[in-house]
Amino acid sequence: MPKQARGFDTEAAFAHLCKRDRKLGAWLRKLPLIEADPRWQQPFDPVDALARAILYQQLSGKAAATIVGRVETAISSDRFHCDTLARIDDATLRGCGVSGNKALALRDLARREEAGQIPTLRQMGHMDDDAIVAALLPIRGIGRWTVEMMLMFRLGRPDVLPIDDLGIRKGAQTIDKLDAMPTPKALAARGECWGPYRSYASVYLWRIADAASASKQAVKRSQD
Repeated sequence: MPKQARGFDTEAAFAHLCKRDRKLGAWLRKLPLIEADPRWQQPFDPVDALARAILYQQLSGKAAATIVGRVETAISSDRFHCDTLARIDDATLRGCGVSGNKALALRDLARREEAGQIPTLRQMGHMDDDAIVAALLPIRGIGRWTVEMMLMFRLGRPDVLPIDDLGIRKGAQTIDKLDAMPTPKALAARGECWGPYRSYASVYLWRIADAASASKQAVKRSQD
């Protein structure tokens, strides 16, 4: 297929969402404008990015960064791929704070890279979103959400809606003034009108969820 552009016109996305969804548009006009992400134009190694995603799972940013730093020191490199991961054994990985399951995931990632099963950044440029998801989901420890984050924030794909993300579901609940968060299936249907800019809508839904939480906390403090 033709090469996919990295990134999209955020002004066009803003105008589209305001036109197609009155409720979401009202929130967009209240919040600071979200501009193009500079990461869309930066080169990156998908294997390295996936390894870091594995290491960061279920940890605070500070704790994960500490563990990543230890592993980088142990492999004498700031790049994770099959060759550098081969420099460290499982016992040393565990000594760096990497759990057994994450160590297995890193080994599986390295094995798949050696086998040519992980598409390169250049190859991803000629793959659609579903093909990238299908290529990366078999990796141990990599779920759909992780791939969706890569699609949105590293590859700049414009039409990704992570329907299982709690923050996005909370944002949708807020704009529609629902008693409960929509189910993933309901969110998928609700978001049809946001295409082809569902990635941009998703980023705003996170902001809306944060704004709603901050508002509730502020009210609680004022009543103390």
